[in-house]
Amino acid sequence: MALRNAVLAALLEGEASGYDMAKRFDASVANFWITSPQQLYRELERMEVDGLIAARVVQQERRPNKRLFTLTDAGRRELHAFTAEPAKPAALRDDLLIKVQAVDAGDPRAVRAAVRERLEWARAKLARYDRLRARLLDNRTEEEFLVRSDRVGPYLTLMGGRSLEQATIRWCESTLAILDRRAAAPAGPSDGPGGSSAPKA
Repeated sequence: MALRNAVLAALLEGEASGYDMAKRFDASVANFWITSPQQLYRELERMEVDGLIAARVVQQERRPNKRLFTLTDAGRRELHAFTAEPAKPAALRDDLLIKVQAVDAGDPRAVRAAVRERLEWARAKLARYDRLRARLLDNRTEEEFLVRSDRVGPYLTLMGGRSLEQATIRWCESTLAILDRRAAAPAGPSDGPGGSSAPKA
């Protein structure tokens, strides 16, 4: 997915400056699309040149003037066309999974530490998503929000992010339990490559 599609989707929330957009990405879009402020600002400039967004300058006395961006009709058409395209499956590339894959030939303690670190990271992200969810619901039940809210997309993507972190937490906890049991077990004959506990013929 191109960054510009994520920017177009984020601008559905309303007019925003580049700084506002960076905060908006960090608060919601970041659960499915990561970018740096520098990348975001460069993309906003390109999108304005392409006519997908329009900018107006707001004069400020004690601060530098700021530019506020809004979607143009062309930007809305672009976003509509993007939603009509088939979605490509996500490609997973995670060095932690390679470390776990190689744990038997590597440093088990270091791998367990890496899994614990990922677990704490996932717990922190889940807590953050839960705060965002409470803010979106604004004392409404989920059913009330889903029926009456003007826009449901941000909530659905947030729930996707929550599900991912919940799955990560379960996997980390299970993986740590298995690795900890193996670390505590007495050493025995190897069943893997290079050795076998089966009797020789």
